[in-house]
Amino acid sequence: MDKEKNEFWNSLLTEKSWMILQELPKKYKFILIGGWAVWLLTRQNKSKDVDIVVSIEELEKLKQEILRKNDRLKKYEIKKEEVDIDIYLEYYSELAIPVEDIKNYTLKIGVFDVACPELLLILKQKAYSNRKNSIKGEKDRIDIISLLFFCEIDFKRYYEILKKYKIEDYLRELKTLLFNFKEYSILGLSPREFKLKKGKLRSELRRI
Repeated sequence: MDKEKNEFWNSLLTEKSWMILQELPKKYKFILIGGWAVWLLTRQNKSKDVDIVVSIEELEKLKQEILRKNDRLKKYEIKKEEVDIDIYLEYYSELAIPVEDIKNYTLKIGVFDVACPELLLILKQKAYSNRKNSIKGEKDRIDIISLLFFCEIDFKRYYEILKKYKIEDYLRELKTLLFNFKEYSILGLSPREFKLKKGKLRSELRRI
């Protein structure tokens, strides 16, 4: 199956977003979260937005850009052409876990510091719960499933993070989301491949 047919956003927009993202590590230090982090881990669906986590010190450097504070959503924003860069700040922004703790759950992929799969799964679950009835929420749902199907998730570590931050309900919600997901073609899998992988994942989640 042609993977390009499964892309969620317009390819011209995602390529522009990717080019902008590649320039950022040359000037700033950040942790990549969101759709591009999922893509780096799974190579499934590209993103049109860039989502990063920064320290207070790094935010000062970012002020050389046209930076806008979004008090309602507790984040900062930069607009580059049609691409939105959402900036989540330690001790200010509100994600599934305290933003200042995200640095404890990262790995390196090329030039990028990226949230580890277990934490990224949790962050995506939070994003999905906030906007599940929107097109971005649908992208969150597919990103969650892509992480499960195409990335090695340490479910023991995943649950340890949930327990640490007292959000154990995320496990039940993840099981429900996986159980209800039927669109195997979105993942580029045959019905048999999908059934086998889904069964294996459900078995692993039941053991937690």
